[in-house]
Formats: sequence, structure tokens, C-alpha cells
Amino acid sequence: MNTQVALWVGFNVFVLAMLALDLGLFHRKDHAVTPKEAGLWTLVWITLSLIFCAGIWHYQGPTVGLQWLTAYVVEYALSVDNLFVFLMVFSYFRVAPEHQHRVLFWGILGAFVMRAGLIIAGTALVKQFHWLIYLFGAFLVFTAVKMLVSKDEEMDPEQQGIVKFARRVLPVARLGEGSRFMVQEDGRSKFTPLFIVLLVVEATDLLFALDSIPAVLGISQDAFIIYTSNVCAILGLRSLFFVVASLMEKFHFLKVGLSAILGFVGVKMLITFFDIHVPIGISLGVIAGVLVAAIVASLVWPKQPEPGQDRESAKT
Repeated sequence: MNTQVALWVGFNVFVLAMLALDLGLFHRKDHAVTPKEAGLWTLVWITLSLIFCAGIWHYQGPTVGLQWLTAYVVEYALSVDNLFVFLMVFSYFRVAPEHQHRVLFWGILGAFVMRAGLIIAGTALVKQFHWLIYLFGAFLVFTAVKMLVSKDEEMDPEQQGIVKFARRVLPVARLGEGSRFMVQEDGRSKFTPLFIVLLVVEATDLLFALDSIPAVLGISQDAFIIYTSNVCAILGLRSLFFVVASLMEKFHFLKVGLSAILGFVGVKMLITFFDIHVPIGISLGVIAGVLVAAIVASLVWPKQPEPGQDRESAKT
């Protein structure tokens, strides 16, 4: 019991220390994150994640190590979908590039708390009521089909419930002030529009967690494995945003790949009812293969521009 507590505390202290180093030293002054800088940080987070995985592999064995690695890959892949929404939100609210890093930073801290609660509750419920695995599996298959057949529609952040609620109950300033979330206006403290953006980012992560956490529960029911793989994936995702923000349109088959991954994990959870268990190594191979196939297909068969875009390109 003491060892488990030490692992949880040690992991969270290390992550918070790294984040403090990130914001307090490397990003103390607001600046637009360059692709080179973001690429370096992405490499740092992935390397640290793999070192952590190697430690789990060494101390808890290859089965648990593979579970962690598979959960990490699944969470990282599914979280990429967040990037599309973040890009849309930042564009809609016209968040300056030099302020985007700070929003994502504080968004991550909120994600830690929300996901920790969902993961602990989810694993406890599955252990107590094993039939929930089948319910989660059916939900993932439904989500996969819905993702596959749904059309890409422009999201209007102003129409999101969290934005309407915040503007109704919170004192919101007319104008922002740099990267601050609160300012003094009309003699009172008010939240800046940038704080509204942070709320949208937090709400978006919560919605995506409702898909990703059931998916990871299909790989492992160990709360520590699920939580740490989630956190490591989210840490790497923040810097990855600045690497691929300008390339997202090129990976148009990624949605199909993510749908296939959700469907695969959902079916994997459902067939355990018949005492059929897919080895974790095969699961990792299928998931990685689907991701690679989606990326390669996007590059081999690039997305055709819309007719209107063709005319605009011709004019320019």
C-alpha cells in the first residue's frame, strides 16, 4: 500500500516539477513557439515517457510494460483529435501565438485533476461491476461508427454551453491583457476572454476523456497504468500541437484510423464475454499499424481542395 502511494506521489511530483521548469524557465516570457522548439519538447516528453515505460517493464514485467505502452499509444492517438478543436478555438477567439502555450499549460493541469477522478472512478466501478466492460465496449463501437459517418462541421465556440454559461455567470472583461486570465476593469476584477478560451479547452478535454478512458480500460484496469499513460500522452500532445498545427489538413485519413482504433478496442472488450482475449502484443501491433496506415494513406492520396479553394488559388 505504501509503495503504491509512493508511486502515485512520486509520479505527480515529477510531472509538476517538469511543468514548473517548462513554464518558469523555458517559457517565462510569452513567445510564439516555433516548430523547432516544439519538436524538441515533443522529443523530450516522448523520451521521458519511454524511459518511464522501460522502468515499468523492468520492475513489473513485459506484460504490464506492454499494457502501459499500448495505453500510451491509444491515448496519444485519440488525443490528436483534440488538436483540431484547439486549433479551431484559438483561431475563432484570435488567440495570439505567443499566448497559446500558456492556455495549453494550464489546460493540462486541469486535465490531470479531471482525468484522475474519472480513471479512479472508472477502474473502481469495473472491478466492482465487471459487466461495465461490455457497456464501455458497446459505447466505443457506437462512437467509432458515429465518428466514421459524421460529417466534418465547423464548430462555433460561442454556441458551446460552457461559453454561454461563463458569459452569463462570470464577470468577463471587454478586452484581454496579454496572457492574463484576470484584469481590473471598471473598478472590479474580471475574467479575460483568454480565460473563456481556457474553459473551452478544459471542457473539450473532458469530452474527449469520455471516449479515451473507456478505450484504455479495454487494455488495462490498473488505475496507475491508465493514469500515468494518460498524463504522459497529454504532456507530449501540448508540444505536438505546435508541430503539426499547420499540417493537420494533410492527415485527413486520421479520422478513419481513429474510428478503426475505437472500434477495435470496443470489439476487444465485448468478445471477452465469450472468454476470447486478444494478446496485448497483437493489440499494440494492430493499433500502431492502423495509425501508420492512416498517415501513409493521407500522404499517398492527399485531400482534394474544395472547388471554391481552387478558384481562390487560381486568382492568387
